[in-house]
Amino acid sequence: MSETVVVTRPDRSSTPRGRRDATWLVAVSAALWGLDGLLRKPLATDLAAGTVVLWEHIIPIVVLAPFLPAAVRAFLRLGLRDKAAVVVIGVGASAVATALFTRAFAIAGERGDFITPLVLQKLQPVLAIALAVLVLGERLRPRFGLYVIPALAGAWLLAFADPTHLRVSELEPALLALGAAALWAAGTVLGRLVSPSVSPRDLTTLRLAFGTVGAFGVVGVTGAPVLPTWGDAVGLVLLALIPGLLALTLYYRALQSTPASRATLAELAFPATAAVVGALLLGTSLTWSQWTGLAVIAITVTAMGVREARASARDRAGSLSGG
Repeated sequence: MSETVVVTRPDRSSTPRGRRDATWLVAVSAALWGLDGLLRKPLATDLAAGTVVLWEHIIPIVVLAPFLPAAVRAFLRLGLRDKAAVVVIGVGASAVATALFTRAFAIAGERGDFITPLVLQKLQPVLAIALAVLVLGERLRPRFGLYVIPALAGAWLLAFADPTHLRVSELEPALLALGAAALWAAGTVLGRLVSPSVSPRDLTTLRLAFGTVGAFGVVGVTGAPVLPTWGDAVGLVLLALIPGLLALTLYYRALQSTPASRATLAELAFPATAAVVGALLLGTSLTWSQWTGLAVIAITVTAMGVREARASARDRAGSLSGG
């Protein structure tokens, strides 16, 4: 899944003056992410995960090639710590995470479940907040635990068709998807770390450039073929550019004029679209407990996002008033 560009979200509690609210555009971009499964299913069936990941990086970096020289110059100006963070963002949070997710999607798809790996990505904000405390030293809000427990419970319900009888075959794709979500969350935290020194455009370009290098590494380690079949070429282009580059471009453009609390609600279009596509077009059949887990994750993460946005707004208001 290419929702992993690590440009940090502007934290706004109200629409900036002179700009029209673009909540609808956030919903559109989130809905495009929800189409990922529709495009990824035939590719995950026909191609090795490493091949899919490689071309998910090559295609966008070709599009962004005009910005690559400036991005490289920006990278060379960074200190050693920030350089290491950018490399980890590209190799780990982009290439390796996408490979884990594609493999999870393929394994889950073998038993007809194309929804679980997609929706488990919604746990990224929970993981990102925990990592921000460890890596950036950010203060953990007192009620964070109130969101972690139901989020984990929802993930458990979603991962297993019968949550009281666990199967290793069901555990593997869930762990792979959670591993991908953890790496994407780490990318978000590291992106926040380097954001004062690197522009969003340069960071996106560097992520894809180092991600391409990492993807070649994934291909080498797994023995996946470098070249896809011609029959999959169109699908790879659509996957890389629609739920990938296009959705991300719309998303970050929309966030420039959308309050964070509204954006978080609009992002519900992602799990909603993924569920509809999975149920109606991909033949996914979930049990009642899995649908419950999906709803719990979506509601919990959305409520957490709204609260974080409001708390950040109160903190800024307090600092401006000298409190």
